[in-house]
Parts: sequence; structure tokens; C-alpha cells
Amino acid sequence: MSSAPLLLALLLLLHGAGLAETAPAPPPRFLLGASLLSAPEYSGARHSEARLRPLWAYQHGRFRISTSRAGGLLGFGGEAGGSGASADLISGERIKLGLALRVDGGRSSGDSPRLAGLPDVRRTLRGRLYAGYALNPQWSLSVGLSQDLMGRGGGATLGLGLGYRARLGERSECSAGAGLNVADRRHLRSYYGISAQAAESSGLALYRPGAGATDLHAGLGLTTVLGPHWVAFASLGMSRLLADAAASPLTERERGVTAALGLAYRWR
Repeated sequence: MSSAPLLLALLLLLHGAGLAETAPAPPPRFLLGASLLSAPEYSGARHSEARLRPLWAYQHGRFRISTSRAGGLLGFGGEAGGSGASADLISGERIKLGLALRVDGGRSSGDSPRLAGLPDVRRTLRGRLYAGYALNPQWSLSVGLSQDLMGRGGGATLGLGLGYRARLGERSECSAGAGLNVADRRHLRSYYGISAQAAESSGLALYRPGAGATDLHAGLGLTTVLGPHWVAFASLGMSRLLADAAASPLTERERGVTAALGLAYRWR
């Protein structure tokens, strides 16, 4: 996969191309809310935990900064997207291309008793190049390449996805999607590997995974407009670890379930 310098050069090149377009931007939009999320303690954990998370987003033209999931709520039926700052460099009826930056919180050995004795995966800054293609008004394809820009063990990941969206009347929309994630050796060893030193301190077996597919995932979502400013959503997702990620001594359960409920207020 691409190295950090190569990805940065590509992002800067594409950003310069995007600045060449001078179409007037729509007025800025804001969103503020909260969501209740239930998810595994870490990828591969047996136990799940519930967390209350803030939702906020700001968008002005092609630029958006938001927490995870909040960006898509700015516009009815918008894309879920990820957290951080992003800019659409190409945004046509069928093709979308853009770049994003986000802070990756990594993983702490205190997130689960199973991780005791293992080194933390350090917080870092990730760059992401993303693209989408609309097959028709309902179906779309997406791809995203993400790289740890600070060399802190996050490595590189590649995500491929297929999405579906359909209106349920004037106030609601349902969505569905499925995808595959692939990662390089550095990412796999940070999140699923056990070094010799970690094996000694944790009591787990030495494990050195290689690059490859990490998981398959699928999900369903429902977004409903409650009034001129209020919007609510619910989502349910399932994932299954694959190959070396599934075989890791850290993996207690190959299948994981994530559910979320959220409510937000948006205005211009």
C-alpha cells in the first residue's frame, strides 16, 4: 500500500485541482446532537459496551468537519461519512472524489481486561483519499484509502463498499450497505499481533500476522426528519473478522454487532 509521503503528495495534488473550481458555495450548515452507541470493547472482543457520544458538524461548500456519523445528517439522506475534516474535490451527479484528515484515537490496554499487558496503539493523524460512484439514484460504490501520517503503528487500510438508499415518504429514508476492509502488515500487527515482549508480559501466544483482508461488514440505517430542524437516526451493523485478524489470540469473537440511536438539531 502507499506510504505516507506518497499519499500526502497525492492529496496535495488533488487539493490543488479542486481549488481550480470556483462555483459559489451554499451557505454554511451546522448540526449539534448526541447518540447512544453499543459496540464491542475492541475489534474482536467478546463483550460490548454502551457509550453516549456527542454529534456535531459544520459544512461550508466542499469543506466539512464533524464527528463520526454527524456529517451525513446535515443533509437529508446524506452520506454517513467519517469523523474529522474533509473536502470534496470533485462532486458530480455520479462521481465524488475527496480527501480527509482525522485524529485516530488508537487503542488503550485499559479498554478491556483481555488487552492487559499489551502496548497501547498510539493516537495519530490519518489521511484518507475517498471516491464514490453512483450506479443509479439508489445504488453506489465507494473506495477509501487511509494512511497513518505520523508513523505510529496505524499503517494503511483500504475499504471497499456497496451502498443503497431509498426514500420512505417525504420524511424518512432507509439505507443499507456492505463492504470489505483490507490492511497492511503494520496495521494488522498493531491491532491483532502479539510481539515477543507483549507475549511475555500478557501471557498470550506470540503472533505476527501479515497483510490481508481484516473484515466483512454490513449494516442497515433509518433517518427521519422530525421537524424543520430536528433529525433522528437508528442503525444496526454486523461485522466478521477474516484471515489473520480472525486467527489472532486477541480475537475472542469473530462476529461483532454495533447499534446506534441519535438525535440532532440542525440549522443554517
